[in-house]
Amino acid sequence: MPVFIWKGRTATGAAATGELAAGSQADVVAALRQKKIIPTSIKVKEEKKGFSLFGMRVGKKNLSIFTRQFSTMLNAGLPLLSCLEILSKQTESGALKRVLAEVRGDVEGGLSLADALRRQPKVFDNLYVNMVESGETGGALDVILMRLATYLEKSAALARKIRGAMIYPAIISTVAVGAIAIMLLFVIPIFAQMFKGVGAELPAMTKLVMAMSDILKIWAVPLVIIVIAGYTAITRWHKTESGARALDPIILKAPVFGDLIKKQSIARFSRTLSTLLSSGVPIIDALEITARSAGNWVVEDAILKARTSIKGGENIADPLSKSPVFPPMVTQMIAIGEASGGLDDMLAKVADFYDDEVDQAVENLTAALEPVIMVFLGGIVGFLVISMYLPIFQLAGTIQE
Repeated sequence: MPVFIWKGRTATGAAATGELAAGSQADVVAALRQKKIIPTSIKVKEEKKGFSLFGMRVGKKNLSIFTRQFSTMLNAGLPLLSCLEILSKQTESGALKRVLAEVRGDVEGGLSLADALRRQPKVFDNLYVNMVESGETGGALDVILMRLATYLEKSAALARKIRGAMIYPAIISTVAVGAIAIMLLFVIPIFAQMFKGVGAELPAMTKLVMAMSDILKIWAVPLVIIVIAGYTAITRWHKTESGARALDPIILKAPVFGDLIKKQSIARFSRTLSTLLSSGVPIIDALEITARSAGNWVVEDAILKARTSIKGGENIADPLSKSPVFPPMVTQMIAIGEASGGLDDMLAKVADFYDDEVDQAVENLTAALEPVIMVFLGGIVGFLVISMYLPIFQLAGTIQE
């Protein structure tokens, strides 16, 4: 819906100006007449275009801080527009500052807060907007925002744990590959030149390493290009529906990391659905929002089947129990929550349990990968060193004889 900038005069003759989201200029004129304002100028607001290195990206931390402060100000009795103005001035994020200024302008123009946030999809997703809309409708916006802030903080903490589990082995593996590549590209050729003048038959291990060095000198750059191109292609394909259908089941079955990702998916599903239901969002809408934010096609498909089940008058637990992602304990707790009328509380307990499970899984993963990677790196480097020094030892033995 376009936004119009209008100028006009009130019934007392005072000048007035503002912005209003409407379908057409005629709608703007009608809305202003209801406010007893005579319009003198109406034009469509032009979208600001400009290059930004990071676009309108707002970090989860900044968003959660804004949400909690917004809730506190509303609870203290400050007007909505004043809250938005204060928060836009004090935030350290330039992107969030611009977004809040636009949201404030839309609210001043007659939009509800939820509709104004909906115009900023890069910052406020469907979950955020629907919860705000529910809070506005129920007159408990400050309470809903506080729940939303808690949800964002716990989601960000869970994401940090997963990243922490992935970063350590990635760094160690990169160092290992780099060290091996340096030895093959720069150290091994020096030994190879030295062995050429010996004239003796070289051991099989040494020949193998020298052959690997020769191959890597030719294929080093092409291999890097192929790896980067392959990773980019797979990542882009994974973002498509066909790619998600093909790759997500494989990801969940992956050794070591598959179980961690599965627990993260259950925790995210439980936390999201619990937060939406406790905020008054209808269960059909809540399930759809939860499915779209699941992050894995297998989980999304199971949730959408549960949504269809609910629309047909059945329960949520049965469709989820048929998915390989949700363990019997989870589906049984959901069934109990449905039967007792406390589904949101039961889901919150499931989310807390799997948050702890993710913590433990991260610790176990880090503890298990460290010695494995070190042994692997030590074994490869040791093999290379022995391969290069073995001819020297043989030559020394021959001289002694």
